[in-house]
Amino acid sequence: MRVLRVHGPTQVQFWFIAAAIGVAAGFAALGFRLGIDALQGALYGVEDPHRLHSFAETVHWAWILLIPACGGLVVGLVLHRFTPDARVRSVADVIEGAALNEGRVEVKAGIASALASLITLSSGGSTGREGPVVHMAGVVATWVSNRIHADGITGRDLLGCAVAAAVSASFNAPIAGTLFALEVVLRHFAVHAFAPITVAAVAGTVINRLEFGGVPEFTLPQDDRLAFYGELPAFLLLGLVCGLVAVILMRSIFWAEGIGDAVQRKTRMPRWLRPAVSGLGLGAMAIWFPHIIGVGYETTSAALTGTLIFHEAVVFCLLKCVAVSLTMAGRMGGGVFSPSLMVGALTGLAFGYVATAAFPNVSGAETLYALAGMGAVAAAVLGAPISTTMIVFEMTGDWQTGLAVMVAVSLSTALASRLVNRSFFLTQLERRGKRLAAGPQSYLLAAFTAGVLMRAKDSAGAPSEAACAELIGQGVMFEADATLVEALPVFEKWGHGFVPVVARPADGGEPALLGALFHVDALRAYSRALAMTAAEEHS
Repeated sequence: MRVLRVHGPTQVQFWFIAAAIGVAAGFAALGFRLGIDALQGALYGVEDPHRLHSFAETVHWAWILLIPACGGLVVGLVLHRFTPDARVRSVADVIEGAALNEGRVEVKAGIASALASLITLSSGGSTGREGPVVHMAGVVATWVSNRIHADGITGRDLLGCAVAAAVSASFNAPIAGTLFALEVVLRHFAVHAFAPITVAAVAGTVINRLEFGGVPEFTLPQDDRLAFYGELPAFLLLGLVCGLVAVILMRSIFWAEGIGDAVQRKTRMPRWLRPAVSGLGLGAMAIWFPHIIGVGYETTSAALTGTLIFHEAVVFCLLKCVAVSLTMAGRMGGGVFSPSLMVGALTGLAFGYVATAAFPNVSGAETLYALAGMGAVAAAVLGAPISTTMIVFEMTGDWQTGLAVMVAVSLSTALASRLVNRSFFLTQLERRGKRLAAGPQSYLLAAFTAGVLMRAKDSAGAPSEAACAELIGQGVMFEADATLVEALPVFEKWGHGFVPVVARPADGGEPALLGALFHVDALRAYSRALAMTAAEEHS
């Protein structure tokens, strides 16, 4: 440990660390899944959590109404006590940690978020388990990175290892877990990261298979094949439809969150009460439509096997979008991947009924459209066409229908990425002022502040206080927390070689001079960061 702290891990040591992180993240994902099953069984009395909605149809309506509301109340109290903003941490925060925080995420808030999401999903919240699992894995990687004092590159690689293991263990999908970590979290495919991330993904998968075996998550009909290559244009159209459905799902979530914020602000509702109100609304919906509660694997499986009729697929799809938006608006916790799988399967099945009825002579099974739709909507929501395609293949065990899935995924992702900021997660960050969607040339500007880059007023090379005072008198100055996003336009506008950095007293008095930020120092730091990012992504 002393050698690791001082010198960092060698490549071989790093693979062993990656394997250890993979095992730890795999156990975290497995424990989360088993915890949901156990608590769900205790709350609803269901023996098989994959058949929750069928069992819920037999439960008294009062329990269906009250369980999500009580779960939301507990979630609100947990988040109020252990997070600064009463917000659940998820995949977007892991992406932010990889880009801006040297591969670290919040530990205390992350643990509280995992507990909140566990309660949400167990009590009927209409979200998925991949978001909390990914952030839990990020907490594991952060702990290891802090223990060995990992630099930014090592910290990000460790974060990728943990995420790959968690996704692999959660969905029994090692190839997809590896690609998800590279495509969504690290957002590059550098060779130096591939080997340890693959090792961690395999380790996480082994943990899952020791418990559940190597069976796929969903079982498909045996005749689920393309009838003729002339059917491929229908899958192009399905991709466009799924892209629009994905955009509707994402925008409805953001719209509902905005409504929730406005209602909370106008009614002065305590923030710990907001999830309970959302849970009450979910319970009211579930009295008539229990299909919306929980992760939704039973309904997704029904869509993939074609046991739903056309109007059921359409109605359940619409209701799931409403339920997910209500859950997210209430800040109850959970992810969007499993809901997007369900919405996609229902969309594809409904489209398949229309397509096969219109062109019966050149059409295969309706369930093939459900499979392609499942991948198309999920890929558009996650902004991850490669890893999502692989997840669909690995979750179903069906590798023979790749053309249909790939065609639908490509069109849906291309369309949706132009109507939102590339994905659900990057749009979330954009709404918080984190411009990661535009690439490192944009978000790296926000990583540097004037207070860090300035030359202190008494240091060598600092301008005189008289020169600084003259500029302050003209209103040209920065506060210490100003980023290069704000600073560089000021240099371009005024043409000064430096700008004073000040601290404003709380009583509103005269600003106190701290130092000065030089234009050349800002450009040098930005250029160096861009070069390091490019070197990491191409190594």
